[in-house]
Amino acid sequence: MNISLVVVVAVLLAVAVIGWRRGARAVALGAGLAAIFPAWAIVRTSHPFLLGLLAAAVVVVVWLRFGRTMATVTRWGASARRKAGVASTTDIARTRSGVAMRRRAGTLRPSLRAGSRRARLGQLLRLPVEMVAVELCRVAAVRVWAPIEDVVLVFGGPRTGKTQWLAGRVLDAPGAVLVTSTRTDLLDQTAPLRERVGPVFVFNPVGLGGRESTITFDPLTGCTDAVTANERAADMLAAISHGGGGGDREFWEDQGRRNLAALLHAAALGNLTIAEVQSWLADLDGSEGEILNLLRTRSSEPAFVAAITQFIGTNDRTRTSITSTIAPALGWLTHGPAQEAARPLSQGGRPFDVAALLAARATVFMLGGEEAQVAPLVCALTGYIAREARRLAAHAPSGRLDPPLSLRLDEAALICPVPLDRWTADMGGRGVSIVALFQSRAQLVDCYGPAKAAVILNNSGGRLLFGGTADRDDLTYWSILAGERDEPITTTDMHGRVASRSVRRVPVLAPAQLANLPAGRVVLFTRDMPPVVGRAEQAWRRADVHAVHHPNALTVRARAWLAARRSRAAGWVARSTRPARAWVTGRTTAAVGWFRARLSAVRLRVTGRGGPAKVGPYAVPAVRSAADAAVVDEVGLDDVGLPAAGEGAEVLAFPSPWTPSPSHHRHAQDQQHERNGGAR
Repeated sequence: MNISLVVVVAVLLAVAVIGWRRGARAVALGAGLAAIFPAWAIVRTSHPFLLGLLAAAVVVVVWLRFGRTMATVTRWGASARRKAGVASTTDIARTRSGVAMRRRAGTLRPSLRAGSRRARLGQLLRLPVEMVAVELCRVAAVRVWAPIEDVVLVFGGPRTGKTQWLAGRVLDAPGAVLVTSTRTDLLDQTAPLRERVGPVFVFNPVGLGGRESTITFDPLTGCTDAVTANERAADMLAAISHGGGGGDREFWEDQGRRNLAALLHAAALGNLTIAEVQSWLADLDGSEGEILNLLRTRSSEPAFVAAITQFIGTNDRTRTSITSTIAPALGWLTHGPAQEAARPLSQGGRPFDVAALLAARATVFMLGGEEAQVAPLVCALTGYIAREARRLAAHAPSGRLDPPLSLRLDEAALICPVPLDRWTADMGGRGVSIVALFQSRAQLVDCYGPAKAAVILNNSGGRLLFGGTADRDDLTYWSILAGERDEPITTTDMHGRVASRSVRRVPVLAPAQLANLPAGRVVLFTRDMPPVVGRAEQAWRRADVHAVHHPNALTVRARAWLAARRSRAAGWVARSTRPARAWVTGRTTAAVGWFRARLSAVRLRVTGRGGPAKVGPYAVPAVRSAADAAVVDEVGLDDVGLPAAGEGAEVLAFPSPWTPSPSHHRHAQDQQHERNGGAR
């Protein structure tokens, strides 16, 4: 290797790098072009082994240099400056595009795992992305998605379009869906289309719009199990509690949860109704014997007996505080439609099976309102379905539901404050897709408290911000989450001449920009790329929704006419090209067969494997004497899969590596002599 040429190349490359960093692009380009010629001379005149060592050394140096923390931070800073602090099209395509979601189809939906490379390629091109992901927004012609295992939180004020965005996610859900809403418009808009996927049920404990509940839910369902009773009590009390309370509130809520679970457990064991629980709570002294008798004779959980004994035997002030904590969770019993929605089976109720609901890909609409008395009932039903789905997922071969159960929770803090701080941690991995809508981050903090709200935000894979937020703390939070960018500053003198150029750090999205987002615009924050500013799809603009609700519209009829013409044209093309397609298919099959045969032959020649066991005539070494023939017959070539001489094999005269040595000949003759009895 010519050391002088190596030094010249190194110097030219150093000049190119330094010039590029200092902005002398012409000098850097010239030095780089000049380095090509001595580098090519080194390649042509050097030994390949030395070139390999040099290339390995260069790779190691580059890897060590670019793998350092300083280099990583520098690249991140340069990338943020180049993209103004937001995600580029390349970022979206790499992590949040439809192809990126399809690549994970085998993990997100085990039933969609491709069995071959060809099937996987077809899946990457043709699989509907809605089967494995949730659409978040659109940036120009690119759609941004979140995998179905990610929790998506949506924040936006009233009439900003978030409910219409949610309607599209209800329609795209691949499996069973549980939808909560404070109005009937979501039901009227999406139910006709969801009926094409599976049955549609309505649970309306507030009697909203005069709609009758088509299913009922008894809060005592499953409470014969102590664990279920504890979970049911926690769900019902969560609907009337506030996470921002202090230590005293948490203490009384814990006491109320423990004693309500014991009462629910006792009522379920006695085949009673939830109204009996309310009666017990109103007269604890008179009901003590009945409650304790049920728990002692039918329950296997002694802790409930101790809890009720302590509850009833405590002083009046403590008992009143615990009773005041439990009573609001049963306040819906004074509401007529709620009583009908919670009618037990013994009184003509219409219960449902969660496993059957999931198998039928059914849709359950739970209508609620600001009436606080029905929130515990709605929250209990949501928790029951979600936990049953998680239990069923544990028995699935892949450990997750397939297709997933979709929870689409509109106004989650008002009518369905389920324990998202715990659900967001593991529900996604069990095949339960959660999309929860809130009016603002402040509402989330008020409902769950600062610590639990932070947990929910940290566990979410996507946070979608609509306009309408006016809270200073919220705006500051989202602006800080977006980060900062470098803004160039040009200073001129009084004559307009440039005096200086500099940069300053400014927020990527200022609080005022977030507060004044245009209608239809959203800001997306994810865990794996910078923020995205895009447009949220509105369900009323979708062609399928428009076709159902406005069948006589001109655009709907035009699309139907075009679809019919396309179908007719496709049929004519298929019939006309059938002979040509058959000919192409035959020739393609023949070409593939020829290519595979040649590839098998090359593989056989190179590796000795992959070909047929016997191909053509066999070649054996020439037998030149009777002794050689005896040796061939003795040790033979039969042992290695080749016939011995004289069995019709083709004999070729060439030296063989298997030709025995003279000592081997004598040993073989001695063995033959012994077999013949020693006779010569």
